[in-house]
Amino acid sequence: MLIAGIDEVGRGCLAGPVLAAVVILKEPISGLCDSKKLSPKNRETLSEEIKLKSFYAFGIATPKEIDKINILQASLLAMKRAVLNLSVKPSKILVDGIHKPDINFEMEAIIKGDSIIDEISAASIIAKVERDNYMIKIDKKFPNYGFKDHKGYGTKYHYEKINLFGITKIHRKSFKGVTP
Repeated sequence: MLIAGIDEVGRGCLAGPVLAAVVILKEPISGLCDSKKLSPKNRETLSEEIKLKSFYAFGIATPKEIDKINILQASLLAMKRAVLNLSVKPSKILVDGIHKPDINFEMEAIIKGDSIIDEISAASIIAKVERDNYMIKIDKKFPNYGFKDHKGYGTKYHYEKINLFGITKIHRKSFKGVTP
């Protein structure tokens, strides 16, 4: 039975996509837990190991899609895209949280699944690393905003830069504090 875990990252950000990852582990990996409980260095190390020892895929929803359909629906869309990008078909999908994407697979939503289910923890880790790396790259395109540091979250520094320079095309216009 191929069990897949799925999680997303970036729901609370003011800028950038919401990104989901799906993981089917081929073998056990020690040290898996919620990505927020790991240092960036440990996340990077585990992410590389996860990619070597699993089937995995990513899906995103863009800031424009987030503004159009709302963050919850965009998160579910990113999850659906991740599953559709997976090279193998899972028997069952375990989803972090209470909501499940609209896709024809056996699924179970598990509250705090990223802390208790290895496949979801693995998805949490590679999703966080992938999105953080994207925001580090996008920082080069928009160097005035500090995306490499805050990854698009609503820090005091980020709000100051929005007030000073306005918004970019990667900002979520529907989010409070992004547009006046």
